[in-house]
Amino acid sequence: MRLIKIFIIMCITIIMPITGLAVADEIDGYRISSDDQISVTVFNETDLSVNKVRVSGNGAISMPLLGQVAIEGHTLTEVEQKITTLLLEGYLKNPNVTVTITEYRPFYINGEIKKPGSYPYKKNLTIEKAVALAGGFTERASRTTINLVSENDKRIVKPVGLSDKIKPGDVITISESFF
Repeated sequence: MRLIKIFIIMCITIIMPITGLAVADEIDGYRISSDDQISVTVFNETDLSVNKVRVSGNGAISMPLLGQVAIEGHTLTEVEQKITTLLLEGYLKNPNVTVTITEYRPFYINGEIKKPGSYPYKKNLTIEKAVALAGGFTERASRTTINLVSENDKRIVKPVGLSDKIKPGDVITISESFF
């Protein structure tokens, strides 16, 4: 039995990077929000599973039998526990629920950038990579005065450097250079 568990863990470790599936646990303290896309798998219950469903503006997803389930602000583990609890209430005896992030919400970049707007978040994205996705700096852009507003705390504007990592929902502002 122990060898089987080790084999399964090794397979998951090898297969996850190959498939390109993003796992929210890779981002410390990641909480689901609107515009995230998730998949909910209920083991041996394909009719109750949902694949690639976008979290709505009110922070909920629609699940078969359960209807609207509010998940915004919860971690993957909390969402799994919530759906398991709801399914235990008269639907299934022992549900096995797995929730995965299939696509993170976008980040935003504006200011002195060639193509400002929203862009899909990718794992390990830095300010420099975000600038490249947005077409690069304009001629008047400051490469040192860059501010970031995190979705988690919209009241704090913090200066960042090109090598700093960003998270889904972050807003990056590239300032104008005076010289």
